[in-house]
Amino acid sequence: MKKATNIIRKNTMLIILVLVFLFFTITTGGMMFTSLQFNALITQNSYVYILATGMLMCMLTGGNIDLACGSFVCFVGAVGAKCMVTDGMSTPVAILIMLGIGIVYGCILGFLIAYLNIPPWIATLAGFLAFRGWGTAILSANSSTGSIAPIPKDFLAIFSGKLFETAPGILNIPCLLVGIIASAIVVAINITGRNAKLKKGYAADSVAAMSVKSVLTVAVIMLFAYKLAYAGGIPTTLVWVTVIVLIYTFITSKTTIGRYFYTIGGNAEATRLSGVDTKKIMFLAYLNMAVLTVISTFLVVARFQAANSTAGTNYEMDAISACVVGGVSAYGGSGSVFGMIVGATLIGVINLGMSLMGIDANWQKVVKGVVLLGAVVFEIVNNKNKSTK
Repeated sequence: MKKATNIIRKNTMLIILVLVFLFFTITTGGMMFTSLQFNALITQNSYVYILATGMLMCMLTGGNIDLACGSFVCFVGAVGAKCMVTDGMSTPVAILIMLGIGIVYGCILGFLIAYLNIPPWIATLAGFLAFRGWGTAILSANSSTGSIAPIPKDFLAIFSGKLFETAPGILNIPCLLVGIIASAIVVAINITGRNAKLKKGYAADSVAAMSVKSVLTVAVIMLFAYKLAYAGGIPTTLVWVTVIVLIYTFITSKTTIGRYFYTIGGNAEATRLSGVDTKKIMFLAYLNMAVLTVISTFLVVARFQAANSTAGTNYEMDAISACVVGGVSAYGGSGSVFGMIVGATLIGVINLGMSLMGIDANWQKVVKGVVLLGAVVFEIVNNKNKSTK
């Protein structure tokens, strides 16, 4: 009984995600379960996964956040669209310019926060105001409509195209094969990971627990593969998100520098006294956030096929919500990429489900606010229960 309770507690948000998805599937008359909505869940929320990955690294250092990422999406998008559309630059050159801006901004922001000790919320609040205004000014100066379009097709192919593309409604066999290969890799990783822990004498899941975990993971992968196979192929946005998620899963779980982010959030002074350059880690957190924001900008501009002044609105809130709902501590020191994925998916399901139900956008914000508050309360109560045992 106690073991079952611990499993439920560890996977609470995952269980809630499944229940919420089933709720919207029923209330929308099955619309939520269609292939097109699975595709929309990925393409419409790709920016959340990428921004939340960067936000995760910032929050691990002590609950720090970036309030400027949404406005920075607007600004970088405006610059990139001006380069490609107005100035006629090639797509590779425009991409490099956008990345360069992100790196420069990330270095400046990281320096202000890490070495001048400016509180992150103040430094990023300045960017929240400045970049929105700057981006809007660029768009207004280069277009009477406040947006710049059309974005070149080669840019769209990279960031909003589809792999193995076929007409929607036709079963895409290569898409299913990719799902089978991904499933086999996941099972192999679970088995080798468990064996490695046992050899080192570490605690490991039982064969039954590992089997259940593998079966559920494979079921989810194959469900998405099947639905995307009927939606026209694998969105390139999913490729970008998958690559970034895998990279940061490896960084946070398998590298020394990844562990430093956790230790700083747990006790910054003890980490500094142990010889870790905490300022460098903080610098890297915000440089990393800026670069990932640029990558999310690529996906946003490609999705809308234009740069406009409303791009990035409330994106920072979606990223923070995804992290907190996914179990990332608001105080720093704990959280995982997998948890963030669950949180981001839950936010995406709520957005998509309420839109399909025709719920007013203002009430959607109310619901997301309640979900965010509930996640924080759950974390606090859960931590208190652990400390009293």
